[in-house]
Amino acid sequence: MEFEGKVAVITGAASGIGRAVAIDLARRNIRAMALVDMGEVIDGVAAEINTNARRQIAYPYRGDVTDEAFRASVFDSISSQIDTVTICVPAAGITRDDLAVRVDRETGDARIYPTDQFKRVIDVNLVAPVYWALEMIGRIAENRAAGGLKRWQPAEGMQGAIVFIGSVSSQGNRGQISYASAKAGLEGAAATIMKEAVFHGVRCGVIHPGFTDTPMVRALGEDYIGKNILPFTQLNRLIRPEEIADAICFMLANSAVSGELWADAGWHAPA
Repeated sequence: MEFEGKVAVITGAASGIGRAVAIDLARRNIRAMALVDMGEVIDGVAAEINTNARRQIAYPYRGDVTDEAFRASVFDSISSQIDTVTICVPAAGITRDDLAVRVDRETGDARIYPTDQFKRVIDVNLVAPVYWALEMIGRIAENRAAGGLKRWQPAEGMQGAIVFIGSVSSQGNRGQISYASAKAGLEGAAATIMKEAVFHGVRCGVIHPGFTDTPMVRALGEDYIGKNILPFTQLNRLIRPEEIADAICFMLANSAVSGELWADAGWHAPA
């Protein structure tokens, strides 16, 4: 897939991997991008990208990625202004890390990981990415049906591409019962979507980054990073967001890539 002339949607685009992907796609001459995030920072990110490109590429949208009406409004807006979205990188994510079961040393009572936190992490990290992807696939399918097209044929060229942001935590990681569950769930979702969406000419894959230098990882604290991450990473440093963005663009561009890509910098979870 060539990026020139294409329209993308990127969630979580105000920082970290999402922001890096937006900057990389702009350098690769993408036609336009809907950049989605919660706060006002996304306006500045879009403005910076447009200034560097010397044309309007980035269109900022503020809202909750779990809100169905907001999701539809983003696709409606960018499609009406530019064209149908054919690239989707739903990168928005949160963590609510804690042990699945914690025993109070004084009382001996077990405290189980809160259900509401588990559901919130699943909603943001699993349900939302899947439905942003399905929104794009649905609109591509409608356009094809309107044009009298049925099963996609290779001669047409790929019609769309999706890359989910997985994690090395999908293999299991102490203190991440909700986050690991969500990221592991993306593997099954992507594999299923690929089998179905290729009917419409859309590919789907998952990238599993290791610990990347993002605000989410930095929030763990320097002590935690120094003791629990770097010693188990062969590169002995955090991955740069730009390195993950480059890998994502490779996955989007190369039509032979449809599975999972591990970009873990050699990290292996301690026992």
